[in-house]
Amino acid sequence: MKPAHESRSRLVATAWLAAGALLVTLGWLLPVNLSSISPALLRAAGAGTPTLGAFGRDLVDFEKPGPAALVQTTAQTVGDPRAPGVLRAIEDLRAKEPEVSAWGGWDPFLEPIFNLRQTKDRAASTPVLEFFLPEAAREKLRAYLANSRSQSVQAILKTRTVAATGRFEPATRPGGQPLDAVILLTALLGQGDHLSPPLLRELRDLATTATDRNELGDLEPVYLDLLSLAQRLDWVQLGEFLRRANDTRTVNEFAHLARVAPDQLPLIYTAALFSDSADRVASYLIQYGQAGVADLSLALGSGQGAVRLLLDRQAPVSRTPAPDIGAIATFGLLHPKLALALKWLAFLAGAFGLLRGLDRILFAPLPGLPAGLPRMQGGLIALLVAGLLVLVTEPYLLKAVPPSEFTFRIVMPVLVAASDTTPLPPNSTPTTMDTSTLLSIGLFAALQVAMYMFCLMKIREIERSSHSIAIKLRLMENEENLFDGGLYLGIAGTATALVLQVLGIIEPNLLAAYSSNLFGIACVALVKIRHVRPYKCGLILRGAGEAKTAS
Repeated sequence: MKPAHESRSRLVATAWLAAGALLVTLGWLLPVNLSSISPALLRAAGAGTPTLGAFGRDLVDFEKPGPAALVQTTAQTVGDPRAPGVLRAIEDLRAKEPEVSAWGGWDPFLEPIFNLRQTKDRAASTPVLEFFLPEAAREKLRAYLANSRSQSVQAILKTRTVAATGRFEPATRPGGQPLDAVILLTALLGQGDHLSPPLLRELRDLATTATDRNELGDLEPVYLDLLSLAQRLDWVQLGEFLRRANDTRTVNEFAHLARVAPDQLPLIYTAALFSDSADRVASYLIQYGQAGVADLSLALGSGQGAVRLLLDRQAPVSRTPAPDIGAIATFGLLHPKLALALKWLAFLAGAFGLLRGLDRILFAPLPGLPAGLPRMQGGLIALLVAGLLVLVTEPYLLKAVPPSEFTFRIVMPVLVAASDTTPLPPNSTPTTMDTSTLLSIGLFAALQVAMYMFCLMKIREIERSSHSIAIKLRLMENEENLFDGGLYLGIAGTATALVLQVLGIIEPNLLAAYSSNLFGIACVALVKIRHVRPYKCGLILRGAGEAKTAS
């Protein structure tokens, strides 16, 4: 009977272990996270949606080689197989219509002012500011725009007479060519419907206020931002972007990004057009910096749906290795909250199953001790283990998002000469919790779990012995140092972590060091309060009962 009982007990333990491992695996397979986005989810969102190559070819078909060139550069960067085809299409279009190459495309509002046939000698895209600075061009623009019937255009033109400026020279004075050019540029953009309606309304209100007060005020930073963008983009590139900018804040953020990350301008510009939302692209990159550029690049390579998902959620991409099963990823995409709840529930149930299985294998039922782990205690430990699993799969739950390299900083620029502001070096004090820190926390927790199991095995070893109750009590007192071992181990872990941080092996992070102490205190409290004290109490009562019976 005994071998049959042991065999059945081992079979049950194996079933618990198998069920627990299966549930943990299922939870790991679900590519959903609370504070980040899985690459598998991006691929699922981008499946079947337009690619960068297809988008670039559409721009060429609409005779917009300027924006198409930036899209093609980004497509090549992310490895889109259609990028070479887009490049050939752009070259063919420029060969057929060389007069529009410098402007980035055709615009009927340009022909009566600039006579596009005169720009055939410019074979490449040219920053639009170069065409607006010459005096002859500005005179033609003023004459042309003076007949505009748009109230917004007329309000913008009136700011030429404003005398009180800050970083600009007034437009009507010597040295005021930059301000005059950007005012005329802004007015022509409004005349040609290249500004989004909300942005045009905001500009009109700012211009009216500036004229009434005879002071540029809040309008001057907007002109500075437009000037900065006009130094980098051709006419059609600038117009396509401004159609997708809903307010001056977005213009300001994009101008800032163009200054601090000029090498990333094609990718940033492409993301704004591809997602049809310059506002969310700017917000995402200002928040996440270079890491956000890498995440955005990954999404751009996965398709338009992936880019929109990333910008909608405004969350970083998780780099934790995880499988990519299409059907499961699609489920996580369609039902994100349900999938996240199922993932965490699977971790909790799986951890409980693994602990129950280990308990049945390592500890046999004994008189005076609970049979296996008590349900409440097993549930608490399972909750801790499930929490560790969540932390492993949620890199940004405890890990602080790195400080953005693109955040705004106070600078004192010189009069509009312009331009590129060298970004200040980021704060050298790290505020992140890197992988080594997370691994050290996991190691400390695993050591305390092992110490906890060892203490339980020692209690059962004493109970199995054939000694008298008095001897067992003495043996339990003799093992007090062992039962305090979790605390010693915790202190040793804290000291080790601090030394490693001083040596620069792991990132400075007090949470990594003091978590070892915290786990040690929890382990000792659990062993002594939940196991040692009740077992000693049982021995004392049994000894008293035997003495009473003997008397």
